[in-house]
Amino acid sequence: MPPSPDAHRSGLLAAGNFIVDHVKIIDYYPQEEMLASILRETPSNGGGPYNILKDLARLQCGFPLSAAGLIGTDTTGDWIVNDLAAHHIDTAQLHRTSSASTSYTDAFTVASTGHRTFFHQRGANALLSPDHFRFPAVTAKFFYLGYFMLLDQLDAIGPDGRSGASHVLAAASAAGCITAADVVSCEHPDFSRSILSSLPWVDHFILNEIEAGKITDTNLRGPDGILWDATAAAALALIKAGVRRTVVIHFTDGAVCADSSGRIHRAASLQLPDGWIKGATGAGDAFAAGWLLGLHNELPIPNCLDYAICAAAACLTDPTPSGGLLPLADCLALAKSFDRRPMPA
Repeated sequence: MPPSPDAHRSGLLAAGNFIVDHVKIIDYYPQEEMLASILRETPSNGGGPYNILKDLARLQCGFPLSAAGLIGTDTTGDWIVNDLAAHHIDTAQLHRTSSASTSYTDAFTVASTGHRTFFHQRGANALLSPDHFRFPAVTAKFFYLGYFMLLDQLDAIGPDGRSGASHVLAAASAAGCITAADVVSCEHPDFSRSILSSLPWVDHFILNEIEAGKITDTNLRGPDGILWDATAAAALALIKAGVRRTVVIHFTDGAVCADSSGRIHRAASLQLPDGWIKGATGAGDAFAAGWLLGLHNELPIPNCLDYAICAAAACLTDPTPSGGLLPLADCLALAKSFDRRPMPA
């Protein structure tokens, strides 16, 4: 069992990928050697920890927020530091290096559908290692690490058969933090092996159905949409693989959570009107932000799921990852305005 956190702890230290997203709205996604038009573009925050910290700030979470990671000594890195400061997010553990540029992503969103395609430059994130983390002075209640499979040194398997991320999570846990982690959808030769090596030090694991399917080697979507029972089984399998408290798998239709007692919780997403979705970039991180807010405040799992689903729905109103987020009460009000998607009994 993980050590019990100090009852006086508060806040979130979010670590891992700090990225500037260049969000480009395009008229359609072209085939190779064809041209599409960029209708508009804007720089924004990107990467799990960066998005979640800004989302929580916009949700007016009411607890301290801190960043940990590695960025370059360039103007893009300056942009990140200034943006975090503007949202009152502590950057004492956000290190800088001249050995690599700050990571960025070109995120292309089709205007008519909200569908996204990403082209990513890993930059300084690839150099983030366990040596960059200092936990003895950390007073945060939660430590979040993301994304698995997009942090080269932390994803690498060492001679002991464990990933660097597993050692970081173990240190955070030993220091008294509740740990949470997320993963990115990608192809990687050690996808399952690297992630599975970290799970015994993860209290709360957050991922989507594609990632859960890859780790458990199961197909969680059928011709008519999500396979709810298979998704619940995948969440339970990840609990059995070592996750200590909850596994939550989110998808377009809603979310499934398995807890350490083997209970399954399901929640449907909101049926949003035509024209609501301006972009889906960051929706998964907004879900994670709402989920972590509920967990931090020690709410029952159904309430945490409502926080997560409503935060994700608000996120969809803006093409950037955090521009659509509203104060929590306004996000929760969306559940009173819209019906839920159908969900199997």
